[in-house]
Amino acid sequence: MAKHVNLMKLCVGAEGPDELEAWQQRRYGDAPAQHVTRMWPKREDALLAGGSIYWVFKGTMLARQRLIGLEERIGADGIRRCALMLERDLVRVAAVPRRPFQGWRYLEPGDAPPDLPKDRAHDDALPARLAAELAEMGLR
Repeated sequence: MAKHVNLMKLCVGAEGPDELEAWQQRRYGDAPAQHVTRMWPKREDALLAGGSIYWVFKGTMLARQRLIGLEERIGADGIRRCALMLERDLVRVAAVPRRPFQGWRYLEPGDAPPDLPKDRAHDDALPARLAAELAEMGLR
């Protein structure tokens, strides 16, 4: 079985994990959530071997959702796109600062932040500056 890999993506339009979770609930109900992107990941097998999409909110990675499939979508413009099919459970992770980037990026498992314990899932994130300083010291 292939070693898994993750994706990280900026979450535009949501202030944090709670807002993303509420939006996905309104949009998809109990069905899997999805995020449609123009590019099809080249490392599909590794993504589907246990990978997640890690969401970055306002410069801080705060949550992840496990990838459960990739599906083709053809837009009204005729362009082929990729729907990242996501498990509904939004898992909070230790806050890690991230600089802005476009699209999505691969994230190796060793570089992914740990999941927060369930009883800390709704703790407030550290201020971005403090989280960045802790990460610089290797104390994320």
